[in-house]
Amino acid sequence: MSMTIDPKTVGEIADEPIKQTSQFKSTMRRLSKSPGAMAGLVIVLIFLFISLTADFIAPYDYDLSNFAMARQGPSAEHWLGNDEIGRDLLSRLIQGARISLYVGLISVGIGVVIGVPLGLVSGYFGGVLDLIIMRLMDIMLAFPSILLAILMVAVLGPSLENAMIAIGVVSIPTYARLIRSSTLAVKEEMFIEASRAMGAGNTYIILRHVLPNTLAPVVVQSTLQIAAAIQASAALGFLGLGAPPDVPEWGNMLQKGRTYIISAPHIVIYPGLATMLVVLGFNLLGDGLRDALDPHLAHG
Repeated sequence: MSMTIDPKTVGEIADEPIKQTSQFKSTMRRLSKSPGAMAGLVIVLIFLFISLTADFIAPYDYDLSNFAMARQGPSAEHWLGNDEIGRDLLSRLIQGARISLYVGLISVGIGVVIGVPLGLVSGYFGGVLDLIIMRLMDIMLAFPSILLAILMVAVLGPSLENAMIAIGVVSIPTYARLIRSSTLAVKEEMFIEASRAMGAGNTYIILRHVLPNTLAPVVVQSTLQIAAAIQASAALGFLGLGAPPDVPEWGNMLQKGRTYIISAPHIVIYPGLATMLVVLGFNLLGDGLRDALDPHLAHG
């Protein structure tokens, strides 16, 4: 039994983007209904503001030491106190916020740029190519992520740049498998078949139809992954495998301050709280975006 398809109808299905009238507004409306997501958004925005204006709002030079003030607690002059060599702790935390954002964005960028194309190709073409890519991803996932990152940094050498590369590479399998599963569902939709019927090539279909319809989970995962990257960076810094000792990275500050956890606990408490707060903010925002971008999970 044959079925005649109106070329005009096929053209409309294949070439017109899916109607997403006021999708952004509806997403933001669902997001605004979640107190947790809004709290996370506020934390993230404050964090971004501090990162972008660190040079202007820091009260002191973050590397200026005053041994006479070493390990002094919070005061009117130094709101969060001084570190082990008398540097202003607040100024170092503010500069550390910029470093943490930098690490998070670059690490996630590496994961997205490599993992998303691998997932698209694997899910769309399938077959032997899918088998090879997914087995490589499985091998990477077989190692605990923090151990794999430590191994890579140990091989490449301790530095902030190598830490970002390691964290980014570790996140590649997560993106590849996420996009592959979305691609497997999208490529069976009618508008994909209609595009093929119009003679569209695989590259056009992947870039024009498949990729845009798999971006929502990437946005959610990237938000959560930034939090994981900041946490991993702090862990590597604490182990001495991240930024150089003089760089005001939060993991570094925790590593340096652990010696004085009894005599000057503020040196450890404030970097720890900063790390916890930023990770919490991104996690809350990511959870809220997941619900807002998926109507089946949206509340209300």
